[in-house]
Amino acid sequence: MSMITRFAPSPTGFLHIGGARTALFNWLLARHHGGKFLLRIEDTDRERSTQETIDAIFRGLKWLGINWDDEPVFQSTRLDRHVALAQKLVENGKAYYCYCSAQELETMRNEAKANGLSPKYNGKWRNRDPKEAPANVNPVIRLKAPLDGETILHDLVQGTVTVSNDQLDDMILVRSDGTPTFMLSVVVDDYDMEINHVIRGDDHLTNTFRHIQIFNAFGWKIPEYGHIPLIHGPDGAKLSKRHGALGIEAYRDMGYLPEAVCNCLLRLGWSHGDDEIISQEQAINWFAVDSLGKSPSRLDFSKLTNLNAHYIRQADNNRLLNELLSVIGDVSEEKRRRLFLGMNGLKQRSKTLLELRDLATIYTDDFVPAKIDVSAVDILNHVLLTLEAEENWNEESVERQLRNASAKKNVPFGKIAQIIRNVLTGKKITPSIFDMLISFGKYESLCRIKSVLG
Repeated sequence: MSMITRFAPSPTGFLHIGGARTALFNWLLARHHGGKFLLRIEDTDRERSTQETIDAIFRGLKWLGINWDDEPVFQSTRLDRHVALAQKLVENGKAYYCYCSAQELETMRNEAKANGLSPKYNGKWRNRDPKEAPANVNPVIRLKAPLDGETILHDLVQGTVTVSNDQLDDMILVRSDGTPTFMLSVVVDDYDMEINHVIRGDDHLTNTFRHIQIFNAFGWKIPEYGHIPLIHGPDGAKLSKRHGALGIEAYRDMGYLPEAVCNCLLRLGWSHGDDEIISQEQAINWFAVDSLGKSPSRLDFSKLTNLNAHYIRQADNNRLLNELLSVIGDVSEEKRRRLFLGMNGLKQRSKTLLELRDLATIYTDDFVPAKIDVSAVDILNHVLLTLEAEENWNEESVERQLRNASAKKNVPFGKIAQIIRNVLTGKKITPSIFDMLISFGKYESLCRIKSVLG
């Protein structure tokens, strides 16, 4: 049997961090087993579903590198199929038409509460003859759920979980306006898409028991479910906007690389020994549902930032240059050259792309001569003469000349380095002076020193 998983977001909001983790886990499970990962957009709430949020979901998944197989399925295009199958259940005695009014349902709920029972539908039309139906009333279709026994879920994460069937009522499958409910649509779509494994948040656990009952009514094979705890904030409370529960694109805008975000998401509920840095290839090779945890995980921005620093240091310089240019816009060919040559130094000191962008201004901003202390003039003149005489302008030769100058003038090298840093950039925090001298090149470096000396 080929592994087929899915991610089925409702486009009533942007792709948030919890949804991205769900997509990642299902994608990894499919890729680990050489199966298929499918995407379904559950857009039946037409008032709240927008093309903007659908596009944002697509962009977010693509940015994370979570690619899906086949064309996305839009649930709204399949409503006729859902309703037709519900009517088949009625024909087979597995479902029935219910003609209760809203007032009747409210009365049922109030009576149940008064008797200390859960407020649920009492099955009034379960076994009644439809000929008794009141005139001019559009009925709903309800599932004829089992009245006794238990519904059992053998969960991949939570283990065996059961619910007594007397706690579940005859749920509505089709509303009085003829539209299918979420419960029905999800089951029919999972069946038609041949989904056999589903990883999702444990906030869906109650829904799963209802899904199982619908699968059983149709006589269909039930997918294997794994329900993972929701993500919490650093304080242990349910993740909210104050913790950083933002659309996934916000993390991109904050300067995080997609592989860092994926690595962080991966460790929120899944583990492989003590490994913290896990590449995509390793994640695919190692991913297994038996390593999913039962306890809530906490989103830690400091860990995410440290992961991001690692991936920035490992990133290809051309890629980082393109990332920079997409933010700061086009620059001259000379500044582009400086950025590329200086990238190794820049990325060693940057934890996010925003920090990389800010640090990169030493190569993109217009030069403004710095002011130097009078005591530095003699040292700087000696440095200028030393560097002018150097024909091999590379990091090794430049460092050798400057250290010789430090020894000859009996000045600590750190002091010379700080003077040169100030002259070249006017900033206190920069990459190493050797990185900068090579990136600026001999001509520009000497011009900047001369401009300070007058």
